[in-house]
Amino acid sequence: MAKRDFYEVLGVQKNASKDDIKKAYRKLAIQYHPDKNPGDKVAEEKFKEATEAYEILADDNKKQAYDQFGFAGVEGMGGPSAHDFSQVFRGFEDIFGDFSGIFDTIFGGGTRRGHGGPRQGANLRYDIEISFKDAVFGTKVEIQYNRNDACPSCKGSGAANGAGRKVCPACKGTGQIRQSAGFFSMASPCHSCSGQGEIIEKPCHECTGSGTQKKRQKIMVTIPPGVEHGKRLVIARQGDAGPAGGPPGDLYVFVRVKPHEFFERQDEDLYCAIPISITQASLGAEIQVSTLDGKTIKVKVPAGIQNGKMLRIRDEGVPAFSRRGNLYIKLMVQVPSKLSRRGRELMEELSRVEGENNAPKPISLSELADN
Repeated sequence: MAKRDFYEVLGVQKNASKDDIKKAYRKLAIQYHPDKNPGDKVAEEKFKEATEAYEILADDNKKQAYDQFGFAGVEGMGGPSAHDFSQVFRGFEDIFGDFSGIFDTIFGGGTRRGHGGPRQGANLRYDIEISFKDAVFGTKVEIQYNRNDACPSCKGSGAANGAGRKVCPACKGTGQIRQSAGFFSMASPCHSCSGQGEIIEKPCHECTGSGTQKKRQKIMVTIPPGVEHGKRLVIARQGDAGPAGGPPGDLYVFVRVKPHEFFERQDEDLYCAIPISITQASLGAEIQVSTLDGKTIKVKVPAGIQNGKMLRIRDEGVPAFSRRGNLYIKLMVQVPSKLSRRGRELMEELSRVEGENNAPKPISLSELADN
């Protein structure tokens, strides 16, 4: 299902002030709050939608990116996670109060997921910059980054050998401490068990009970042929290890492509500009052109070709599944800035032989569009 415009979701204009955005969100959050609409999935989705819209529009940088590029501009910034929402509303307690329990409940945050059992680890992000050529033909790149790995001593359990877990006496195993305020029931993570619902009787000495240790990870990432600037590659199970022996999250590799000095890309086609002389354009010629992958190919230039005309070279573009795109060469006729004496004599003779139009008419704009 396609997302709705964030301004439409909150019911505000594009030039709305921060205060207006905040008021609009508060109204929707009260209306669709899950504690006010227990079991109502539609209300829950509307609450999520409004909160995501507020998370973008309340942040100046994200709002600017969204206004300029739409959803593509905020891709990778969120869709906020439970942790992201807690960050957004830290400092906005005047809207309702403590939101952390609400977000953990609705968006699958760590304080309510699993009640002390294994939980999936966090996803990680890595930004990589590659050359234009590597983006077209693919490559392999070794990257290094820090991640939480399972503690080798306790194998991720967080408990010393032979030690067990017991129900947290503060939260009675729920992982949350709840407080009521009117029709709201606010929840916050239990400080005694950090929201896990259980307490380790004898924590592991190596990881102090966390079950994870920071590790420098080195892996080889395969960049597929034809990857585009801004694309995201997902490396499964290479994120942080999960608490209490839970499975690791994923690693998201965001690709930035450096521009090339001579080539540009449009979908699966490549484009470059090649200079030719007046005589080559007039008489025709066979020229040698270097392709992106370093080959030298022969290209026939038809006699009488005009400046700016395109020649298509099949199957010399971007690899795409079972075929390749094309290479388009734009021929730029170079007028010499200086002529030798003999060259000038020949050009003058050509002018006399062919004749010159000293009263040229304008060229049709439709003809220019075809170039």
